[in-house]
Amino acid sequence: MSDVSAVDAPSHPLIGQLSALHHFRVYVDIGVVVVVLILTNLIAHFTTPWANVVVVPAAALGLVALVHSRGLGWGELGLGRDQWRSGMWYALGAVALVGTVIVAGALLPWTRPMFMNDHYATVSGALLASMIIIPLQTVIPEELVFRGVLHGALDRAWGFRGVAAAGSLLFGMWHIATSFGLTSSNVGFTALFGAGVVGMIAGVVMAVIATGAAGFVFTWLRRRSGSLIAPIALHWSLNGLGALAAALVWHLST
Repeated sequence: MSDVSAVDAPSHPLIGQLSALHHFRVYVDIGVVVVVLILTNLIAHFTTPWANVVVVPAAALGLVALVHSRGLGWGELGLGRDQWRSGMWYALGAVALVGTVIVAGALLPWTRPMFMNDHYATVSGALLASMIIIPLQTVIPEELVFRGVLHGALDRAWGFRGVAAAGSLLFGMWHIATSFGLTSSNVGFTALFGAGVVGMIAGVVMAVIATGAAGFVFTWLRRRSGSLIAPIALHWSLNGLGALAAALVWHLST
């Protein structure tokens, strides 16, 4: 009988090759997702005004279908049924917390000007944006991609630290194009940074940092709850309730 145990026996070279192939496929998936996101962002914000309405949701659904067909399970995408209940509880807590903070910010005189965004100067416009445009065009597609597709692929490649670092950075950079007019369309930010080139640069830097930090929180919530429901709810509450608060502030100020 041989004295060499099964533990000490060398692994078959084929196992190492299959492992390397698996990791290569994961990196290819990540690369494809990043390239699609860059092209989607450019098309959505630098072509026709209607491109953003169609391109971003279509890209999100296409990427989900692509990575799922390549072996990423529904649970890894945050879409598994097992975590729905947990996701709902975290979602309710997130909306309640953000709602409380937004109400306080809208009522306090020194923070109220930050809510005066020209895009939501009317209640009807804010309601349309909050209930339809923001969820369907921004929140759900972005969460499907960043906390679904990218989260699952990055987690396979580098674990949660990779998800938190790379995912948050990419989420911040995703908002560069949408932040060019941030300071010029917001009364509070215009007063702080101005509406010129310096103000625009300040707005972009501020937006990337803020959305990158938000992306980290969304990622943590996704991991903690195991479901996309929680980060979707938190994301919507920041954007959707913020839009409603902006309309309320404009209404009270006129």
